[in-house]
Amino acid sequence: MIDSKLVKEDFYMAVNGKWLETAVIPADRPTAGGFNDLVIKTEDTLINEFNEKLTYEDEMMNEFIKFYNYTKDFSKRDAEGVKGLEKYVNKLEELKDFKDYKKILREWDVKGFSLPFHLSISPDMKDAVNNALYLDVPKIILPDKTYYEKSNPKKDALLNKYREMAKNILKMYGYSEDKIEKLVEDTIKFDELLQVDMKNSTELADYTKSYNKKLLYEVEKYAKTISFKDLFNELFGYEPEFVIVTEPKFFEGFSEILKEENFEILKSWSIVKLILSMTSSLTNEMRIEGGAYGRFLSGVEKEKSVEKYAYYYATAMYQDVVSVYYGRKYFGEKAKEDVREMVVSMIDVYKDRLKENKWLDKKTSLNAIKKLEAFSILVGYPDKYDSIYIKLRYDETKTFFENVIEFDRILGEHHLLDLAKPVDKTKWHMPSNMVNAYYDPTGNLICFPAAILQAPFYSIEQSKSSNYGGIGAVIGHEISHAFDNNGALFDEKGNINNWWTEEDFKVFDEKAKKMIEQFDGIKFGSSSVNGTLTVSENIADAGGLSCSLEALKRSKDFDVKEFFINFARIWCMKAREEYIDLLLSIDVHAPARLRANEQPKNLDEFYEAFDIKEGDKMFMPKEKRVNIW
Repeated sequence: MIDSKLVKEDFYMAVNGKWLETAVIPADRPTAGGFNDLVIKTEDTLINEFNEKLTYEDEMMNEFIKFYNYTKDFSKRDAEGVKGLEKYVNKLEELKDFKDYKKILREWDVKGFSLPFHLSISPDMKDAVNNALYLDVPKIILPDKTYYEKSNPKKDALLNKYREMAKNILKMYGYSEDKIEKLVEDTIKFDELLQVDMKNSTELADYTKSYNKKLLYEVEKYAKTISFKDLFNELFGYEPEFVIVTEPKFFEGFSEILKEENFEILKSWSIVKLILSMTSSLTNEMRIEGGAYGRFLSGVEKEKSVEKYAYYYATAMYQDVVSVYYGRKYFGEKAKEDVREMVVSMIDVYKDRLKENKWLDKKTSLNAIKKLEAFSILVGYPDKYDSIYIKLRYDETKTFFENVIEFDRILGEHHLLDLAKPVDKTKWHMPSNMVNAYYDPTGNLICFPAAILQAPFYSIEQSKSSNYGGIGAVIGHEISHAFDNNGALFDEKGNINNWWTEEDFKVFDEKAKKMIEQFDGIKFGSSSVNGTLTVSENIADAGGLSCSLEALKRSKDFDVKEFFINFARIWCMKAREEYIDLLLSIDVHAPARLRANEQPKNLDEFYEAFDIKEGDKMFMPKEKRVNIW
């Protein structure tokens, strides 16, 4: 039972308050509750199995187990030290100028080493049946461009922690104190140059603006000291006709960053980034220190145990192999059919609501329905994994690090082949053992991995009302992403293509602004919510909750109270203050507590179910309630 008085003041606390009083955040995590509890349950299940089971019917699961066991064997890895890494560090140390630097670019890209730009191959957002080459910005030290502003109170503390971590790791590698000082300060100087023309998280959230198609000759002008044209020829054996540049402003100033006088600091940056990025593949001491900055950022007290680290490291390398195995073993056909039925029923609800929609022109409404009818639905786990995994076989004559780099090379070379291939719409972009779900706008598909299809989100043992308040709201959320401020710009084929009338889109834009207003400026932790940053997820939450409730109400027996209570329950979360502040600055999702409290306020059924009236804190005047889908 929940406190009927507290419901009117703070619905989230009425449902989760008692749990919050006793909940303890694990020392190696930033949060507890909800999603995190399922993550722990899933990892514990698999770790226990991997530690006990020695052989599998699937050949590649046996290769995975071999790799997993080598990953956690730090007695061997500590003895190997940095053997294998010196080869790459020495290559960087020997560079004299940009002419030398150009010679290593292909190898660095294929093996995933840090470069001052990032290349990837993904579906072309305006021709979604084909892949395209994307040119993106590199990762920077601080979480977001806004952290570099002089007024940001966290800047100095974060950079100092990064300095401390980097110096400790470089010392473990074997550099002298004087050399370490120069390497680290040069790295911070170069990082400062990189961030100047980058977008911040709020700008990045409007992701269709990252589509900027440039012809090869335009891209070639971005830098005088390196040649993108030559690099592309080395990578692919041919010149792509065009490249999609995610942040043109950054690359328009790229030649200033990669000018001759900056070569030495680029070289230092490359050395530091390489060594730091490899700490998880070296000794246990380096692994632990390599996570110090990330733990500081999110307030985590302790590093992951060797077993948990090995689980995440090894499953990431053999992601699809483990995904197929986990789904087949731990996810039943009955649950798969049940969840698929829920998805189909909610798509039907969406169609009906679009037919009855009062603010959309009939043409726009029909286009939206066409998009729903073209949806692909992935539930549970993929049927197969890519044959490339057959090549990932551990060589016991080499060090752990050398094996990892060889695996990265194999996967990197394989990925390059995707540019000349059509998009594989059957490929999953999330493993079945991940507690999450997604909508892919270029594939126009929704995916619900097996690991999220557990209580409290979903269980055959739970009532239908609880399931619709849990996984139903998640399903509705992902469907709604097809019609949020970003997804609404893609058509049924997954292309950026305007299917709206001008008047309809104006109305939609006004409704989206109301959603921004609902969340913007709400105080949370030591900061406040950015309504613009979180608008797409808030639109999806609103549409998902509303659609799921409508689907539930079409069934024979339902309980609206149960529905809303389980919706609040799935968002129960206890988080460290540092992590809350970090998420508020970079995450496109609103805080869990606000997702549970703000979205029900938009639905009349919530007021009726819990007798909420004007004067109650959970009350929102009708004119302020946001109903889009």
